[in-house]
Amino acid sequence: MIWIGIALGALLATIVISYVVEAARPEPAAPSQLSWAPAVPVRYLEVDGARLRYIATGEGPALVLLHTLRTQLDMFQKIIPALATRFRVYALDYPGHGYSDIPRATYAADFFVNTVATALDRLEIKDAVIVGESIGGSIALLLAARHSPRVRRVVAINPYDYDGGRGIRRSSALANLIFGLSTVPVLGATVERLRSYPVVKRIFEGGVYRKEALPEALAREMYLVGNRRGYSRAFASLVQNWGSWEAARTEYPSIDRPTLLVYGDHDWSHEDERAANARAIPGAVLRIIKDAGHFLSLDAPEETVGAILDWAQVPA
Repeated sequence: MIWIGIALGALLATIVISYVVEAARPEPAAPSQLSWAPAVPVRYLEVDGARLRYIATGEGPALVLLHTLRTQLDMFQKIIPALATRFRVYALDYPGHGYSDIPRATYAADFFVNTVATALDRLEIKDAVIVGESIGGSIALLLAARHSPRVRRVVAINPYDYDGGRGIRRSSALANLIFGLSTVPVLGATVERLRSYPVVKRIFEGGVYRKEALPEALAREMYLVGNRRGYSRAFASLVQNWGSWEAARTEYPSIDRPTLLVYGDHDWSHEDERAANARAIPGAVLRIIKDAGHFLSLDAPEETVGAILDWAQVPA
């Protein structure tokens, strides 16, 4: 009994300390310009009362980039310059991500799909190539499945729609531990509040296969963004609703737009899961990029741009 009391006391103290640590973290200010593209204006639009950060650059047909979970539009910094020579490129931070507002909401698949659909309407984007990575790929597929009039073609990169949304736990032993704990009441939230940069960076590194593919400055910024008030709450909701991404696969047979599935051969998905998507989507084309992981736009930017240009039927 004594040891149980000591253990409960230690747990309570840790919980209290986690709140103190979280409250003491400095909240980052939204930068007025992109460190990797200072000439590209940072803009904002409102969707359902939430202010979303976005960029638009380049000239040509519309191309929309949708980022991965727990990241932001800066994930595409290696491919936007090349794509902007042939497209009008749009990229945005989802609610609860990057420097967009963090509304109180259920962060499930429908929330993200509806938000992006409304953003496309507000920006009056037409006949767009939608390129999404991870949950961004799943959002792109669901927009096509719901016959969005804004969508012309889809490039879904490593869509995150398998294993009940627990795919990230396959990325490393550390990620498996952290995200395993994240589902435990009280303990999961405590671990999140006690996060440290080395741990968060290591988890991000689980998304790339090629050495040093993840820019240090980007990893640092995404860690600091997690200090924003309400960010942990939104991310907890995202984790709790990961299963909604796999459930949404039931809509894939309704897709009627040309669809390219692109996977890194070291993506967290398994070959049978990739093949299942290719079978489920009418006419889908499957392409594998070698020596690359989940964050394909960081890991293999030249190959990713090449795949997009080929599929969008734009001369290289």
